[in-house]
Amino acid sequence: MRDAFRSSSLARVWAVLTKEFVQLKRDRLTFGMIIGVPLMQLVLFGYAINTDPKHLPLAVVAADNGPLVRSIVRAVENTNYFRVVAQPTESAAEAMLAHGEVQFALVIPSDFSKRLLRGEQPAVAVYADATDPSASGSALAALGNLPQFALTHDLRGPLAPLALPPSAFEVRVHRRYNPEGLTSYNVVPGLMGVILTMTLVMMTSMAMTRERERGTLENLLATPVRPLEVMVGKIVPYLLIGWVQVVIVYAAARLLFAVPMVGSAVLLGVAMLLFMTATLTVGFLFSTVARSQMQSMQMTMFYFLPNMLLSGFMFPFRGMPQWAQVLGEVLPLTHFLRIVRAIMLKGASWGDIASEAAAIWLFMIATGAIAVARYRQTLD
Repeated sequence: MRDAFRSSSLARVWAVLTKEFVQLKRDRLTFGMIIGVPLMQLVLFGYAINTDPKHLPLAVVAADNGPLVRSIVRAVENTNYFRVVAQPTESAAEAMLAHGEVQFALVIPSDFSKRLLRGEQPAVAVYADATDPSASGSALAALGNLPQFALTHDLRGPLAPLALPPSAFEVRVHRRYNPEGLTSYNVVPGLMGVILTMTLVMMTSMAMTRERERGTLENLLATPVRPLEVMVGKIVPYLLIGWVQVVIVYAAARLLFAVPMVGSAVLLGVAMLLFMTATLTVGFLFSTVARSQMQSMQMTMFYFLPNMLLSGFMFPFRGMPQWAQVLGEVLPLTHFLRIVRAIMLKGASWGDIASEAAAIWLFMIATGAIAVARYRQTLD
């Protein structure tokens, strides 16, 4: 009797087990997530993540173009942390630094060679965009030994005494926009975009799938409401929720972490509205694909993971390989992080952030169009 009980119990367990595997096989989205998420993590963490970025863009302002100056520039490049991309005027280099086109500017005065040969120990200035301390810290540390090795092959013979301590010249580093190198200045503003990306996509995608699960979607489809009107009606309430989250994070940034607000709060609000709308269109798109709230949560996490890793929030953007940077440029969070940091820390104007805002707008239009097209298929 006991054997019969065990056999019947095992048979029932086997039946339930078989049923679960059949359901899993039919649920292709979940099965894809089971395989896709580990593969994505493996590829991103293995190939794309680099906490020690090299070949960072550098602008060289050298009014003195003598052999000693050329040796210093070559020595800077030989550290592998810097890549000379422009040789502008000093004012143009300042503008490039503010716009994020370069991360460093090396400024060498016009009388540098003359003063060095006279033994006056002249100084070269290095201006660094320190909004992200982790991206610039290692590169600036590499400049510490520059005076000791940069002119090793030049200061020989009669010039050899110039190479003796103290060094022939000095390097003066100026950290712009975050002089103290506080990570909170970089992380806390970025949290606005990260929190909005996770919560708004999830809430919006679950709103439609909840109606599908409860059977109320059919009633909505029976109404004369158009697809675009449905999307707007679903998005607007979560815009208000997004504003509540923004106010909370902004207040914490100002009151708890003393993050400065150099730019315009109105401009930041406009950028916030654009980013939140783009994020909500992603959630609406996911709701047209997912068939359950569980699937919508899985898709949200699948979208959230590359945003976290490829946007420059957790790891330096310029430290990633080129293919990862291309993928990161598609994500709206990448551009929003640049906008919010530029406005809060650099005092950027609309002209400074226009290209980043345009990228978010194009993403919103493309995602919204696909979402509306898929919702029309649901109507059919």
